[in-house]
Amino acid sequence: MNIIQTPRLLLRTWEASDAQAFWELNQDPRVTEFLPGPLTMAQVEAFIASQQDLYARSGACYFAVTLAASGELAGFVGLKRHEAGLPFAPCTDIGWRLAARYWGQGVAGEAARACLRFGFTELGLSEIVSFTVPANLRSRALMEKLGMREDSGGAFAHPALAAEHPLSRHLLYRLRSTEAPAGAARTA
Repeated sequence: MNIIQTPRLLLRTWEASDAQAFWELNQDPRVTEFLPGPLTMAQVEAFIASQQDLYARSGACYFAVTLAASGELAGFVGLKRHEAGLPFAPCTDIGWRLAARYWGQGVAGEAARACLRFGFTELGLSEIVSFTVPANLRSRALMEKLGMREDSGGAFAHPALAAEHPLSRHLLYRLRSTEAPAGAARTA
C-alpha cells in the first residue's frame, strides 16, 4: 500500500516479494559498512514482517522506497517508534538504508523530508530522532541537511551490540517539529 509519494518515489508498506531485492541490497559491504554485517534471508524476512507489524500498530514503519517510474526497490526510509530499549525512549526515529547505486542522487533526502513531513503532520509527532555511529559521515550529513542537530549529551552505547563492539557507540540527532525546516514541518 502506497503511503507517501514524492516526485520520484513511492514509499509503501512492505510485501513478501521485496525480500530478494532487499536481501541483495544488504549483501553489499558498502551498505553494511556501519552495520553488524550482511543480513541473512531469514533476517530479511523477519525485518519485513516486523515492519508490517509496526505499520499496523503505529501507522508508520521503515517504508519500502521504490522508484515511481520503474517500481524498483531502492531500499527503505521511514519512521520507527521505540517504546523502550533506547536510553532516550520513548521516541520515534527516522532511518534509511539504500542500495549504493542510489547514493548521491538525493533519493534519501527526498524520501526523508517526506517522512519528516508525514511524522509531524499526519502522526502529530513533536520530535523525531536519528542515530548512527560517529564514522558514518554520509548519514550524519543527511541528518544535518534535514535540519537535525546532534544532541551533545546524547551519545550512547547501542543496546543491540556489546559495549566493546566497534559499532556500539552512537551519536543522537534530534529535530523538534517547531524547529523543522518549513517543508518538513507542514504539508506543501
